[in-house]
Amino acid sequence: MLDALRQIVQDLSAAGGFRAALDLIVARVSLILDAEVCSIYLRNRDSGWFVLVANEGLNAEMVCHVTLNQREGLVGLVAERAEPINLEDASSHPRFHLVPGLNEEVFSAFLGVPIIHVREVLGVLVVQDREVRRYDEEELAFLVTLAAQIAGRVAHAEATGDIANLIPGGARAQREAHFEGVPGVPGIGIGTAFVVLPPARLELVNDRDADDVDAELGHFEHAIEQTRKDIERINEAVAKSLGPEERELFDAYLHLLDDAVWADDVRGRIRKGQWAQGALKQAIAEQTAAFERMRNSYLRERSADVRDLGQRVLANLQEVSHAREPYPPDMVLVAEEVTAPMMAELPIERLRGIVSMKGSRNSHGAILADALGIPAVMGAVDVPIYNVQSRTVIVDGHYGDVYVNPGSVVRDAYEQFLREETDFAQELNTLRDLPSATRDGHAINLWVNIGLVSEITRSLDRGAQGIGLFRTEVPFALGDRFPTEEEQRAIYREHMEAFEPNPVTMRTLDIGGDKPLSYFPIQEENPFLGWRGIRVTLDHPEIFLVQVRAMMKANAGLQGVLRIMLPMVTRLEQVEEAKSLIHRAHGEIVEEGFAVKTPLVGVMIEVPATIYLTREIARTVDFLAVGSNDLTQYMLAVDRNNPRVADLFEDMHPSMLIALREIAKGSHAENKPVGICGELAGTPEGAVLCVGMGYDVLSMNAANLPLVKWVIRRVSLRDCRRILARSLRLRSSREILAFVRQQLMEAGLQRALPHHELAARA
Repeated sequence: MLDALRQIVQDLSAAGGFRAALDLIVARVSLILDAEVCSIYLRNRDSGWFVLVANEGLNAEMVCHVTLNQREGLVGLVAERAEPINLEDASSHPRFHLVPGLNEEVFSAFLGVPIIHVREVLGVLVVQDREVRRYDEEELAFLVTLAAQIAGRVAHAEATGDIANLIPGGARAQREAHFEGVPGVPGIGIGTAFVVLPPARLELVNDRDADDVDAELGHFEHAIEQTRKDIERINEAVAKSLGPEERELFDAYLHLLDDAVWADDVRGRIRKGQWAQGALKQAIAEQTAAFERMRNSYLRERSADVRDLGQRVLANLQEVSHAREPYPPDMVLVAEEVTAPMMAELPIERLRGIVSMKGSRNSHGAILADALGIPAVMGAVDVPIYNVQSRTVIVDGHYGDVYVNPGSVVRDAYEQFLREETDFAQELNTLRDLPSATRDGHAINLWVNIGLVSEITRSLDRGAQGIGLFRTEVPFALGDRFPTEEEQRAIYREHMEAFEPNPVTMRTLDIGGDKPLSYFPIQEENPFLGWRGIRVTLDHPEIFLVQVRAMMKANAGLQGVLRIMLPMVTRLEQVEEAKSLIHRAHGEIVEEGFAVKTPLVGVMIEVPATIYLTREIARTVDFLAVGSNDLTQYMLAVDRNNPRVADLFEDMHPSMLIALREIAKGSHAENKPVGICGELAGTPEGAVLCVGMGYDVLSMNAANLPLVKWVIRRVSLRDCRRILARSLRLRSSREILAFVRQQLMEAGLQRALPHHELAARA
């Protein structure tokens, strides 16, 4: 049956639409299981009832006209229990419900399995027979497996409106709906949906032989050149509004365009007799599939760039017109996959928000949106993009929520949130030059995590007192080779001069895991537990030495302290080896005549093993810093970029708080400063707990810094320690979060709390 299952899944991908896919499923299942009846019932999102949408063996005229509520009949029982029901005589079951006109009264055997997508029952797949018998375990397993395989297709059909279009009266024009995605860029956007569809769709191209191979090759070369001109034009158009790093996103497209691998693949297919459009479709499909198979989240996101580029080339092959509807003044961009060139082709000044069905924080669309300060929700797979054009949309980039056709209650609430957010932001701006100290005078260093030159101004405008984490892998990732020592020195110098005389903490190259380099690929079964961070650079001292030399030279003549931080440390020997290389590089630079200070050397605590070595490591270095994002992932065995388990990523998990407290205690026992540079430190709740633990430095994204400073200036160190002590006695992250928020509300700091919490209390 495995071969049959594979064949069904393969044929579904080639089906000419959702209706055809449903008919194919019921026909094939009936044949494979030798069942007289196969039916599919799908949920109507509006009513919650289940509708017969496809059938083999019953009255065909009843399809899309039979509806069952969630507690009606055996179908309702399958949905209610969310598990298979296997009966040899269905009519004897108390939940049996006979639908007049369906002609199922002659059938005895019944097997129904739920179609479940992310814990939600979207439908029921049913087979029936006249014979009084129970379906065997192999047949049951086949149907369960098929239901699991098609669940994603059903979820997508519900999102795009295909299911509603099957049901008479199902496609309602003004339905109020709420969808969830992944927070991309924080902020609230309210506006009119503007749906951008690909100019051409690769999946609609037919395979056929070329009439003239030379002519097809010429068409392809012309399309490549035209696409290059299009991207260069877009790049020039946005040059004034974007920094050099953001513009390199468009250079990345040009590098892809010039990539000989896929382009030569297309040419090779054309020479073998395929027409240009079909050859392009096949080559792009293989390229994107290769990216999507990668465990690495950053590389997986590059599949979107390849697909977008392929569709742009296809549009030029097809000479597709780019005419569009007028842009609304309050535009919310909605697309299956938002890319940087797509955004750049729109009037940026009109963009109020972005909704993308695919993608994550790592996608180029999200990176550009962040640089432009546009609220964004990524991975909103359920948003019916084909049915939202010109509708009112609310984008909540803080929590990943999208509201389509919001009712007056929701809209009024969000307009109030937006006004409060705007007013509060103006108040927070007044804190820029004020000290970050608690009410009882305990000073806290508020630094920023940074990676792009364009972030410098935003960080300084928000009152950053230093850089707690400079992600040096960002300049490495934007190029197509390792940057030279001088290129690195120039980048590092720009940051150091901007923050002079404040300290700058530069993390040595941290690649591997979810941070690859296209020109230095690392292929591993489990990259997060593999060759990454300090493990890579110690194995390649030529890379490490060039980088630390560039760092020290960049610091020459400046008052600001250079702090070099080592990532992914798990053993003391790594620290000693890295320090030896740093001291060697320092000696070489001094011999060359440069007047450079000896940098401070620290370690990132981001692997559970180092928690128990905190004091030993602290004795050998000048400072410690916790990378709370990775530490949480490793402590809880959760990939926070995986939507299936993202809700298990809890940086306030009781085990995490205990670990963070022990790290702070161990570092201070050796008289060494300790900081924290993960997302936890950038939240009001996390900041209060970290202050209570004794962390000397809180490093965060620049956008969060004013809010954290506002909270710190309104609490005392004693308050923070009291809140921490009580939190450590609670049993779950949910209890901890609720308690800390309650304490902040009682202190009159409710403006710092998430608006969702305040709305729930109203």
